[in-house]
Amino acid sequence: MAGSKRKTGFFCQACGYESAKWTGQCPACKAWNTMVEEPVRITSSRSSGSGSRGASARFSLGDANKSFKPVPLSAVEDQEEIRFSTGMAELDRVLGGGAVSGSLILVGGDPGIGKSTILLQTSCNMAVRGIPVIYISGEESLRQIKIRAARIAKAPDALRFMCETNLDIISEVVIREKPKVVVIDSIQTMFSEDVGSAPGSVSQVRETTAVLLRLAKELSVTFFIVGHVTKEGTVAGPRVLEHMVDTVLYFEGDRYASYRILRGVKNRFGSTNEIGIFEMRNEGLAEVPNPSEYMLSGRPLGSSGSVVTCSMEGTRPMLTEVQALIVQTNFGYPRRQSTGTDANRVSVLMAVIEKRLNVPLSQFDAYINLAGGIRQTEPSLDLGIVMAILSSYRNRPVPDDMIVFGEVGLSGEVRSVSMAEMRVQEAAKLGFRRCILPASAAEGIKVPDGMKLIPIKGIGQLYDHLINS
Repeated sequence: MAGSKRKTGFFCQACGYESAKWTGQCPACKAWNTMVEEPVRITSSRSSGSGSRGASARFSLGDANKSFKPVPLSAVEDQEEIRFSTGMAELDRVLGGGAVSGSLILVGGDPGIGKSTILLQTSCNMAVRGIPVIYISGEESLRQIKIRAARIAKAPDALRFMCETNLDIISEVVIREKPKVVVIDSIQTMFSEDVGSAPGSVSQVRETTAVLLRLAKELSVTFFIVGHVTKEGTVAGPRVLEHMVDTVLYFEGDRYASYRILRGVKNRFGSTNEIGIFEMRNEGLAEVPNPSEYMLSGRPLGSSGSVVTCSMEGTRPMLTEVQALIVQTNFGYPRRQSTGTDANRVSVLMAVIEKRLNVPLSQFDAYINLAGGIRQTEPSLDLGIVMAILSSYRNRPVPDDMIVFGEVGLSGEVRSVSMAEMRVQEAAKLGFRRCILPASAAEGIKVPDGMKLIPIKGIGQLYDHLINS
């Protein structure tokens, strides 16, 4: 292009760090063998600012002659963000009450987990309510999308489709059509002609996201973009991608199981760590309004080593079954295996039990499992794990109507957890009648009818209660 020169640079595929020469280890994120050579373009100093080069410069919608100056917050007009429902209550919950106009939402997840399915269902739901939506796919043909849409839901005329990967064409269509919602599937397939590297590279992903972000803010268009993930489970491309967008959602779950978890890990317009539960069916994803009941279905009754505990996912209490199996070891070094929670934390809790209760767990193998395949690491699981281990070791079942939660310290003390009243109320709704919880958290709780609270200060009291129950 006239007025610009091209040269090559080296970019880290993990974090986006740019270097003039190749290095074996990225100086920024310390990752090895992630530096890839890509062409870069030198622009004039006037246009070298973030988000002002390439397609983002051509499609600038602001007034180029306006004066730029800092202003105090008192001069900024108060305006509440405009939210609208996506037609899926669980998705609205994760987004903080609905999608915000002009926001950029990144949806990541493993291949085949259901990212395209949930966005197609959401697009159909919004279009049915008269919201103009454009679904842009860079991975499927229109015929493939039609086959999938016929299985999921009927696509109304307010929902229109495009198969395009050229960012310049997409920008022109969005500016001309002015939809309220645009779905990009996926960001790794989009490319800008001003960037000479291949689609999915660090330069392309960064430039494409900058253009979409500018369109979202200046046209008040809500963008849902699909992001591929690496083998470690993080969104592929530079880490700056997650910093640029307004909301990051991760779609989790075993692809061979029926449930799916949509988790919010970043949200500029709501709380983080909110989750939505879905079940994959032949006709698409179905919402699970009561995840606690769903997770406890099939729980064995009267079995040792099985304990129900309660953790908080954002503002939602979720009841989970903790299972423990303690068996005599056949080797000199006992096995410690954990599924669904932190294995190191389990080892620490077993050390606390052995030290404070004189239980010889060093002679036993330990297998810990959070039933349902969900992964949780909240400290309130500690007391449930300890109770499950002791129940399996003594081969004494925990009463079926009992729930246990609390954090355990290295001295064996039981520490308080947040939102204890919400946890107790959720347990009462599902028929639990006894609750073992930290003594400090039991103060001031409004006890539901039929619920008995058992406050404890240390795991010694927990052990005594198990033996005498």
